[in-house]
Amino acid sequence: MSAAKAAFPAGAFAQSAGPEVKKAILGYIALMDAAPLVIAKEKGFFGKHGMPDVEVAKQASWGATRDNIVLGSESNGIDGAHILSPMPYLISTGKVTQNNVPTPMYLLARLNLDAQAISVANEYKDLKVTADASPLKAAFERKKAEGKEVKVAMTFPGGTHDLWIRYWLAAGGIDPDKDVSTIVVPPPQMVANMKVGNMDAFCVAEPWNEQLVNQGIGFTACTTGEIWFGHPEKALGLRAAWVDKYPNAAKALLMAVMEAQQWCDKIENKQEMSEIVGRRQWFNVPVADIIGRAKGDINYGNGRVEKGTKHYMKFWSEHASYPFKSHDQWFVTEDIRWGKFEPATDVKALVDKVNREDLWREAAKALSVPASDIPASSSRGKETFFDGKVFDPNDHMAYLKSLTIKRAVV
Repeated sequence: MSAAKAAFPAGAFAQSAGPEVKKAILGYIALMDAAPLVIAKEKGFFGKHGMPDVEVAKQASWGATRDNIVLGSESNGIDGAHILSPMPYLISTGKVTQNNVPTPMYLLARLNLDAQAISVANEYKDLKVTADASPLKAAFERKKAEGKEVKVAMTFPGGTHDLWIRYWLAAGGIDPDKDVSTIVVPPPQMVANMKVGNMDAFCVAEPWNEQLVNQGIGFTACTTGEIWFGHPEKALGLRAAWVDKYPNAAKALLMAVMEAQQWCDKIENKQEMSEIVGRRQWFNVPVADIIGRAKGDINYGNGRVEKGTKHYMKFWSEHASYPFKSHDQWFVTEDIRWGKFEPATDVKALVDKVNREDLWREAAKALSVPASDIPASSSRGKETFFDGKVFDPNDHMAYLKSLTIKRAVV
């Protein structure tokens, strides 16, 4: 018994066999919501749960993440990743893969809530641009009338940043497909591209919005929590074949990441977390570009400065880690809105196939997570957005019909 306790101090596998493998390769992009993977590696949580050889590997872009997941580690790719929540659905259905060949994936946990932002170039600084994007409508029309292109950047078509900026534009009466050009830019290249005038606005996670403000290149119109407070963001996604082959290892990974999320969520750890992820081998970003927004202090860059806001990233509190199926239903519905999925898509069936909240619950039980931290239902119920729109997971078509600007014919 003492030997077993030494091997597994958390008692994670007292009732079951340990992980089938000691290694997995997980991808990440230099964004604050990847912190749980970085911390799980740096603080030894993977090793604690019997997987000391987990590799957390930097990816150049979300497109590279997709390609490496399709390959799998056996073909020099990766087994899973810190990933945009809609991507496991887009990859599983072959909507974004080469020759539209599906690579089944599972979504095992959410990594965070909130704390992305929409940034706008300094040329629009005098306009009162907030969560309300409508002041940009006339400005964009003028620019186009002069024969110039209005470019709005996001990180992956159909991904979270694409959906936030489209929602924001459309709510302000700007059609993201007709009134502007949407372009794809990897997160770490956003600031440099705005600096040279390649774009008018972008949506990305931190630390890039704060870095933009610190460099005096642009300003933050709003955080995404101002569009939908408590919104789901990134996820832990794994190849379904890997999880099916190594179920104990998948549970071990999940437990390590969940422990890291708890660590990241503590206010007393924010400084150390920022220092660790800022290191050269992880994000290669000054702590000054990370720490403010990690604590909810927001310098919007246009004269607005707010301290101690509720718009910091949640890693564990407010059920941040639990992958609500109702949230994935919203992501799939928004991707129907913009033409990524067909209107006839059986949203619930697709979510039931990809979302593995059952594995999250197993891991939570093994970690002795208190009942108060485990949601009673896989639905968080109706969600209300800043413009008054309501998404009811039991009637996604009513939500689609309520939206004026969309590609889907419903």
